[in-house]
Amino acid sequence: MTTSIFDSLSIPVVYLGLCILLMIGFEIGYQISRHSKVFKEEVEPATLTPMIGGLIGVWGFLLAFTFSIATGHFNQRKQHVLEEANEIGTAYLRADLIDTIYQKEVKPLLREYVDTRLRAVSSLNINNELIKSVELHDLLWREVSAAALAKPNTNTSMMILSINNIIDLHEKRVTAGLRNRIPMSIWITIIAISFMTMITIGIKAGFTKPRGLIAVVPMILAFAALTTLIVDLNRPQKGLFKVGQQSMISVQKSMQADAK
Repeated sequence: MTTSIFDSLSIPVVYLGLCILLMIGFEIGYQISRHSKVFKEEVEPATLTPMIGGLIGVWGFLLAFTFSIATGHFNQRKQHVLEEANEIGTAYLRADLIDTIYQKEVKPLLREYVDTRLRAVSSLNINNELIKSVELHDLLWREVSAAALAKPNTNTSMMILSINNIIDLHEKRVTAGLRNRIPMSIWITIIAISFMTMITIGIKAGFTKPRGLIAVVPMILAFAALTTLIVDLNRPQKGLFKVGQQSMISVQKSMQADAK
């Protein structure tokens, strides 16, 4: 399972930490510019303006690129939830077409499977629920295989296809939700470029003496907010933006109604 340095931190802590980091970078640059005579003799203030513009451009481009990755992963997770709910619902309906002896085993297993999948979304220990899901896969496959061997026909073939699709979609959801994460190398690059950009801006401010915080602070808050949003989208289990499970809940309710 891929994790990042942000996973153990709350969103407010991440935002505050980024703001402090960027402010520290700005202050370092400002102090270098104010107290280094050699630096002032060798650097022309006019050359810093295009350099700052270029760094901000690269910083913004990298954030936009990373945001695109994060939203792509988020949309993919939503699509997989819908596909899995549809496939489970289809399998539950197709269970009516196989022999009663197997139907009585398959339907409760599917109801339990939906409950397990919904618990996994909010569970503090998701690994336990994933293990339980795999165990239910084995039980479901054993039942539908036995049904197909006992009475091979189109109905049992369709049931096998549905269970096979459910197993495949489970792996897709695990991959999209827990493994397809923004690489650590990108996070390191974002932090490095943002820090260097703020140092350069601080150096430029040092030549004009006043820090110019009225302009710098809003920029820090804005870039930190965008970075925090990307962090949030990259954390499917803990983020403020979570994939809705309404389609799975609807399937769960329909199954419970059928069981009564």
